[in-house]
Amino acid sequence: MYRDVTGCNTYNYGDALYWDARYLQEAGSFDWYQRYSALRPFVRKYIPNSSRVLMVGCGNALMSEDMVKDGYEDIMNIDISGVAIEMMGRKYEYIPQLNYKQMDVRDMSFFPDGSFDSVIDKGTLDSLMCGSDAPISAAQMLSEVSRLLKPGGIYMLITYGDPKVRMIHLNHSEYNWNILLYIISRPGFERPEGDSSSTISYMEPIPMTESGHLPADFVMEDPDSHFIYVCKKVEERDPSNKPNHPLEADIL
Repeated sequence: MYRDVTGCNTYNYGDALYWDARYLQEAGSFDWYQRYSALRPFVRKYIPNSSRVLMVGCGNALMSEDMVKDGYEDIMNIDISGVAIEMMGRKYEYIPQLNYKQMDVRDMSFFPDGSFDSVIDKGTLDSLMCGSDAPISAAQMLSEVSRLLKPGGIYMLITYGDPKVRMIHLNHSEYNWNILLYIISRPGFERPEGDSSSTISYMEPIPMTESGHLPADFVMEDPDSHFIYVCKKVEERDPSNKPNHPLEADIL
């Protein structure tokens, strides 16, 4: 059950040249992992419409467009690929709620501290984990994300990385994050016929320890599920707020 992203030796997903070439070859829109329709309950729960949102690694996905259609008012989209940014900037130049800028998530110094109410990451951290010096790249990105979030801001990470391989990177005291975990099945997953054993709502957070261990009796229906980490930035870490049994009230 516990795994990280696979296939990392095939492509260097952390390299701008790889993505430039890919977006030149594949001009059509593509949403990694999940479409907005599946993520909407989580986004609406934690990110108000009026939030200033940073979409990291936007690529050519429809996620930001769908969020604007759903009432979101200010989304800054960044990507390491200049090809993707130029393409999307032209496509959405008539939508004032969407802005596009080429940028490496490991250095977002263009933006001052506390610039955003929310940061959404759908596969970008995973891409860095496939590049060279992955732990260093991840630390650089997550440090920047924490810096850019206002107190009370939300970093929403959608990833293939299960808690044992992601909490190592997310659960750093300097980020000042309280973290909730959700698990969502991949698009198109169907429970085996006659299987009605699951009574847990996918909108219920899953308890976990600081090291990313899930309850011993927890069963993941879809082995290819996606993990959603909702990380709320707090002013100061309260020692009584342990991420292994987070209270949902603390993160709302």
